[in-house]
Amino acid sequence: MAVALKLSERLVEDAKPHAAAEHRSVPKQIEYGARIGKAVLENPEMPLRLIQNTLLSREEAKAGLAIPYQFG
Repeated sequence: MAVALKLSERLVEDAKPHAAAEHRSVPKQIEYGARIGKAVLENPEMPLRLIQNTLLSREEAKAGLAIPYQFG
């Protein structure tokens, strides 16, 4: 469900170059930033890169791109 929000112009302007670099729309970039921020706050002991890679791997698994690890 989409919800209309009033965001500061500065937040939107700050998100634009990151959105372009990551091939996301500005709203999706802001959503990504919120999701990363929430994960960081919930897991302060984890490095940011580990959190980002975990979120990426979850999305890859949902898309059917995960390959089971073969031990040995």
